[in-house]
Amino acid sequence: MKKIKKIISAIAAAALTLSFAACGGNETASTGNESASAGGSAIYRTLDEIKSSGTLKIGVFSDKNPFGYVDNNGEYQGYDVYFAKRLAQDLGTELELVPVEAASRVEFLETGKVDIILANFTVTDERAEKVDFALPYMKVALGVVSPDSAVITSADDLAGKKLIVVKGTTAETYFTENYPDVELVKFDEYNEAYSSLQDGRGDAFSTDNTEVLAWAMQNPGFTVGVESLGSIDTIAPAVSKGNETLLKWINDEITSLAGENFFHSDYDETLAPVYGDAVDKENLVVEGGVID
Repeated sequence: MKKIKKIISAIAAAALTLSFAACGGNETASTGNESASAGGSAIYRTLDEIKSSGTLKIGVFSDKNPFGYVDNNGEYQGYDVYFAKRLAQDLGTELELVPVEAASRVEFLETGKVDIILANFTVTDERAEKVDFALPYMKVALGVVSPDSAVITSADDLAGKKLIVVKGTTAETYFTENYPDVELVKFDEYNEAYSSLQDGRGDAFSTDNTEVLAWAMQNPGFTVGVESLGSIDTIAPAVSKGNETLLKWINDEITSLAGENFFHSDYDETLAPVYGDAVDKENLVVEGGVID
């Protein structure tokens, strides 16, 4: 229990499926046609076009419990999904959830397959060159989970060992840049990565520490030996580069939702059943885009 609190405290302390054709400018009438960015590289629908279509398309994970996953009844659940439902409700549209993989999040925005990405998307400078991030709603760092029989307690312990990562994640980037002697075993999906760890095809798995903590709590025999690694980052919604009307609306929405402590309620509904009393949600949740 103390270790779990320590993991989360470390975070606080360090503080869609459719392809769209482009049409002429950044601002078009709400006819259902899609707009190309000024640079011509991104395809997106403006806020008015989304409203006119009646459907908001949001990319989420389908295999990253408890943030975005499909339950036994085939329904999407999780912290990001809860937020996605509220966005569609307040915009007055239907919601279409589009499953994405970590490595495809930017591409799904650039090609207009989704309007928004809410797939546990960590804000980085490199990604911000390709997409526009809205205000954050959660804090995060990296963590490493490994079998109880051979717990990895330091990134240095991974030298000469196999580390499982998911393609397109901050974990892949971090270890590639900072620990070139670590052999990375890469997968497209989180389910594949965790199955590989359970099958012994890697010595450890690294991804967001909030996620490995939840997974270790649900899977006896594994321990989060590296509690916080790399920089303390934030999770935020992302839209296509240049989609200013949608970005402004999301930022206004996040600011407004702070008045009702929406993300605390989101935590209570989706994360508290996993973390129980072991985690102080104040060290995870970001309200109104303000980092304490």
